[in-house]
Amino acid sequence: MKSIQFFFILLALLLSVGITRAQDSGEISFDNNWRFRKDTLNGAQNPEFNDSGWRILNLPHDWSIEDLPNQKEGEVQGPFTKTSVGKAATGFTEGGTGWYRKTFTLNNNYKGKKTYILFDGVYMDADVWINGHHLGNHPYGYTSFYYDLTNYLTTNGKSNVIAVRVKNLGKNSRWYSGSGIYRHVWLLAVNPIHTKLWGNYITTPEVLKDKATVKVQTSIENKSLKQKTVIVKLDLLNPSGQVVASRKMPLTVPADSSADLTQKLIVIDPKLWGLDNPVLYKARVTLTADNKTIDQTITPFGIRSLQFDGQKGILLNGQVIKLKGGCIHHDLGPLGAASFDRAEERKIELIKNAGYNSIRLSHNPASSALLNACDRLGILILDEAFDMWELPKNAQDYHLYFKDWSQKDLASMVLRDRNHPSVMMWSIGNEIYEAPDSSGIQNAKRLSNEVRRLDPTRPVTDAIVFLPPYTKKPWKDYEAHVANLDIDGYNYFLDPSIYFQRDSATLHRFETERAKHPNKLYMSTEYLPNAALENWNATEKYPWFLGGFCWTAMDYIGEAGIGKSILVPESQKLSKGLMGMGLFYRNNWPIFNAYCGDLDLIGDRKAESYYKNVVWRNSPIELLVHRPIPEGQKEVIATWGMSDEIKSWTWPGQEGKKMQVDVYTRSKTVKLELNGKVIAEQTVPEGSITATFQVEYEPGTLAAKSYDNGKETGSSVLSTTGKPTAIRLIADRKIIKSNQNDLSFISVQIVDSKGNVVPSVDDTEINFKLSGNATIAAVGNGNPSDMSSFQQPHKKAYQGRAQVILKSSSKRGLATLTASAPGLKENTIQMQIN
Repeated sequence: MKSIQFFFILLALLLSVGITRAQDSGEISFDNNWRFRKDTLNGAQNPEFNDSGWRILNLPHDWSIEDLPNQKEGEVQGPFTKTSVGKAATGFTEGGTGWYRKTFTLNNNYKGKKTYILFDGVYMDADVWINGHHLGNHPYGYTSFYYDLTNYLTTNGKSNVIAVRVKNLGKNSRWYSGSGIYRHVWLLAVNPIHTKLWGNYITTPEVLKDKATVKVQTSIENKSLKQKTVIVKLDLLNPSGQVVASRKMPLTVPADSSADLTQKLIVIDPKLWGLDNPVLYKARVTLTADNKTIDQTITPFGIRSLQFDGQKGILLNGQVIKLKGGCIHHDLGPLGAASFDRAEERKIELIKNAGYNSIRLSHNPASSALLNACDRLGILILDEAFDMWELPKNAQDYHLYFKDWSQKDLASMVLRDRNHPSVMMWSIGNEIYEAPDSSGIQNAKRLSNEVRRLDPTRPVTDAIVFLPPYTKKPWKDYEAHVANLDIDGYNYFLDPSIYFQRDSATLHRFETERAKHPNKLYMSTEYLPNAALENWNATEKYPWFLGGFCWTAMDYIGEAGIGKSILVPESQKLSKGLMGMGLFYRNNWPIFNAYCGDLDLIGDRKAESYYKNVVWRNSPIELLVHRPIPEGQKEVIATWGMSDEIKSWTWPGQEGKKMQVDVYTRSKTVKLELNGKVIAEQTVPEGSITATFQVEYEPGTLAAKSYDNGKETGSSVLSTTGKPTAIRLIADRKIIKSNQNDLSFISVQIVDSKGNVVPSVDDTEINFKLSGNATIAAVGNGNPSDMSSFQQPHKKAYQGRAQVILKSSSKRGLATLTASAPGLKENTIQMQIN
């Protein structure tokens, strides 16, 4: 291992957690050069343990996405196994026990410092040792935590050993969690008197056009044995790095204690943080004593007003906004749960480009990197803490730890995230079984009050559901629970496909409750993809209905097949239940992902996304074609899915056969043209945005045009492509950083002679060859049942597309990727590693 001998340049830490420190504070990324072994071992926490045979890797790391040993077709494929404890819920992946060890040295510059290690997230049940001393156990896999290493370190050049045991055992998750130290780790070195980690709390209590008040509360810790008076200087820096306001005040901090200081500054002509222009400022807090700088923190923040008005809804900087929201899980597709900064950023870019303005973190705190991306890109966040409280959803899940840990984990989330301008509200739970019971009511009160104590500026909600198996209790039992909330969040209340689950009073719950509570606000914390129109109609109709969050914005691993339609014999009778398949219908092996997102696993748009284009009035018309259904069969649409249709008029072998064509529009009339001739015209049914046609397939050009009162309002065209002839590679970035952590996402496309993607190509295997200063971090496609490896240098195309993700090395220079497949012209792309 390379010795860590200096930490004087402050580029690193905590862009990811929103904090950087002065050069003498010694903050560094602690991601590189760990040793790892997946095994249950005795004694691996001891410094003298022989780990020379272990694998060397960099963080973030998720072992559950890696290939399993003893590969066998139909039994063990890539990271998937039929013997998975979590089965379809966790996407047929494995957990287990893993050990991480890192050996490092510290020089004498660390004498007299307080040294901490900070983990952004470890899944799950993590035990941490330093030089054989057990620092503690952290069971929850989604909250950040840190330990004081000071008393157990050697700072004279001798080796120190940090050891982490991670246990992902039993049934502990309803979706793919990943396993390991899957987020960043940092080492922090500070003087005995310093600003606490997450110790700056920044709010903007008054925002006007010409000026804004910025309030900064700073908590300063004195770990020395003497009382000390320090000068606390606060500088506010604009996006160009110029100081726009400044103030300093003395503060006396008792020995071995802490003290808080609140300062207010006025910023003239502030640039506001908003969805379209997410401007970020920085608050620099400098501590000096005896004319020497002893500590400095820099915290990004946004100047914005966020109001929740009982009559108007949400006002961001005085303007009403409606939530075009999507729920997301934390995995990053082919990368698994490994939280690379660029992957988190790209995910938010894709979601925003698909029309969303907000996300719900389902059902746990996300990485700091994702929150930072939302700050930079302008996406609002519903920050959620827990999926369960005291009653379990799985035998080994968080309910085992809730009583002892929920207060601490909730504080970790709020303290870490409260300076992010993107965070608009807090959620204390999702579909809590015991919500209407006495324990659920008491916990709702306790958790809500704790959130308000730590951050009184944002409202508190949770997600309530009335669907089995969650509850059969009447609404009146819930009233005491929701009384603890500032905003009522409901899952699937406006979804027409599940109306029969409720009585007529429940159908009008929003209206009836609003009449009783005329200042209360409501929202759909979750709704089905096929209920987007009903939810948006309510959003537009009622000022007090804030909008909602679709399940989901993007595909994720686990809950396999809840959105995947299947074909069954026409004669097959369907069981009673939602959409004819039961609420928690899951497809079996080899389907591994939920397939319910607007975007697929590699980020390409699906039918749900085009449908929302029209629902949200972002597009006047969208044209999609249903995949052919073989004779004698019928399609069954899963509860969280839509019809299996794509934007394609390339269907070789279907000539002369009827194809279902769906046109989405808010206009009254649709005309369909095939090869320049009008072949059909239809009036869109009242209350719908869908016109459905049966069209005899003929290659060429299919066009749909929408009309209102005879005037054309929009058009959409699909053309038949030629035969596949070549591979095209398109990188989202051709220049990446030589930090061993930066990524380039390369779209792999099968194209015809004119450069059109051929969507009918579903099984061509593409081989990849890489040379130079990068590695293949992952390969992938959007196919929910392709269980081949994410880490081998080959992948099949799906609908003409695949993906390669390249990761930089520590060396500058070039990386060259070549993609080839039989019968296709190969393609090469170069990356610059700077």
